[in-house]
Amino acid sequence: MITSLVVTIVGPDRPGLVSAISDKAAEFGANWADSLMANLADQFAGILLLKVPSRNADMLVAALESLRSTTMHIAVARGGAAASSKAARRIKLELVGQDRPGIIRSISSELAKHGVSIEKLQTRIASGAMSGEQMFHMNAALSVPTTLTEDSLRTALEGLANELMVDISLDDPRDAG
Repeated sequence: MITSLVVTIVGPDRPGLVSAISDKAAEFGANWADSLMANLADQFAGILLLKVPSRNADMLVAALESLRSTTMHIAVARGGAAASSKAARRIKLELVGQDRPGIIRSISSELAKHGVSIEKLQTRIASGAMSGEQMFHMNAALSVPTTLTEDSLRTALEGLANELMVDISLDDPRDAG
């Protein structure tokens, strides 16, 4: 039997940090299944999914927690086995626009109104190629109820995009190919 562990790590970035975590995972036979990691304002921030033989789960949790310090925060949660009872499909959302506060709040509120869940979210701010202005970029993997048509979601988001003055695109991976 396999146990899923979701691990979050936040602390000062330093060489060898990911290596220390992967050493612990390997020591207990865990598979590094998924992760998102970044240096944000000189702080390492990471979230990862480890799949470990159940007989080793408690030992791995203890080993990971031993990496904690006054500046390194580590939390481990056991993944749930319950699947959503509602049918859903994945859609990719991309957004680009001039940076300003409130973009994530507006988009996430609109998605929630339509029963859409954000499975993965990545954002960044970068200078525009031509203008040099600060541009906000967002990429998200969405879980969309099958009862919500892509056209309905697109219409709702396009109205919001006009209000926010951003460009939004939706891509259903099933349409590729």
